Amino acid sequence: MKKIKIQLGFIAMLASAVLVACGDDFVEVDPINENSEDFFNSEEDYQDALVGAYDLLQATYLNVMVGEIASDNTLAGGESATDTPGIQQIDNMTHTPVNQQLRDIWGWMFAGVNRANYILEFQDKTDFAGKDQVIAQARFLRAYYYFELVKWFGDVPLAVDQRLLFGDQFTIDRTPKAEVYAQIEQDLIFAAETLPATQAEQGRITSGAARALLGKAYLYQDKFAEAASALDLVIAGPYDLVNDYSSIFEQEGENSIESVFEVQYTDKEGAGFGCLQCSEGNVAVGFNGIRNYSGPLFDSGFSFNIPVKDVYDAFEPGDLRRDIAILNIEEFSAANGATFNEGFEHTGFYNRKYIARKGDANLGDANLTNPNNYRSIRFADVLLMAAEAHNSKATPNDGLAQQYLNRVRRRAFGDTNHDITASGAALTDFIYEERRLELVGEGHRFFDLVRTGRAAQNIDGFQANKNELFPIPAIEIQLAGNRWEQNQGYTN
Repeated sequence: MKKIKIQLGFIAMLASAVLVACGDDFVEVDPINENSEDFFNSEEDYQDALVGAYDLLQATYLNVMVGEIASDNTLAGGESATDTPGIQQIDNMTHTPVNQQLRDIWGWMFAGVNRANYILEFQDKTDFAGKDQVIAQARFLRAYYYFELVKWFGDVPLAVDQRLLFGDQFTIDRTPKAEVYAQIEQDLIFAAETLPATQAEQGRITSGAARALLGKAYLYQDKFAEAASALDLVIAGPYDLVNDYSSIFEQEGENSIESVFEVQYTDKEGAGFGCLQCSEGNVAVGFNGIRNYSGPLFDSGFSFNIPVKDVYDAFEPGDLRRDIAILNIEEFSAANGATFNEGFEHTGFYNRKYIARKGDANLGDANLTNPNNYRSIRFADVLLMAAEAHNSKATPNDGLAQQYLNRVRRRAFGDTNHDITASGAALTDFIYEERRLELVGEGHRFFDLVRTGRAAQNIDGFQANKNELFPIPAIEIQLAGNRWEQNQGYTN
């Protein structure tokens, strides 16, 4: 997919919309760039804008990495206790409204919302065959970015079919998350009903991706019956589990039959620290990498997002996933003659799913341009979400929940000897634990703990009635005229 660079944030994005005019006609000149109001005159214009809306998906590398670090699965790591302070604070649950990573997530996700809304604001301007497909993809992307914002921050400003422009921050308020979720649902239902089951171009949104995200949005609201119905449709096809778990996170496993929605990355364009969201590569992969590594298979990185021994030990004997998901660097080095340096909070483990592999072009800064795609929604995730939904709905269907759960476990163990036969609350606990093991390193754990009310008992430093949400960046509240109330437990 072609990449378009349009750098926007929420308040920064609003400021970029200001047009300065001079009243003296002798200095008036025609603008070099096309006016945004005069765009969307052809199918190509709509397609180019849509690629721009897709582009911010690549910035979600930060959501994935920091979301994992916030959980009990990993530690911040890095070089020292002062390496990227915002990440260290989130790991320790001492983060405040002045946190660069949280501001980045806020700004980059709103940039994605605005790019999608730019298309939707002008959706009726020019007609062409297949425009409904463009609109459906734009609505999915808006839902995707808003879902991230609601997960992280709760109530957020909601804009529908119009851009947030400079000055709007003085009048727009935070919208209750129930209303944001309602819009997410509407967008995803439209996308699911409009888009095809498969796309010719890898990375494009499908009806299955829309239904899977819809089911996930329902699950986050405890709408279990609705979640079960949406996810059952995804399970009906065309997706399936791949036979070899070890292939999923290698290059040959990208965009496989197990991939319901996948964020595309490439190593064909350089990047630098001056604009991390500009990178076409998966920045998190370099951050997760082995510090000063020399040896086979892998490349070096910054040793962030370090798995803890507890999650490594949580895998049962015979579980084939453990050594695919988590790299035991001590054992690997002893067996392969590799060398490395220990970083801060060294545990001896690395997130093998998303660390740099050898053979990539790594243009520019090699640690910022890894081509590893992010498997945003995997079929295994869909099976486990559906299992939870069927187990938790008002009239449970534990038999179907067991069936879905055991499909995942049979691949993990290569047999049927580890099938789960429990029901009720015991089955719920098995499903929760299976999500941790199957999806470790993929950025879901913190939000799973929060939405199921288990965060305080599992995450060190987590304060109930506070850390379920992250604080609204202080600068955003200030730039909005200090009208927005901060999230509970935080002070600006």
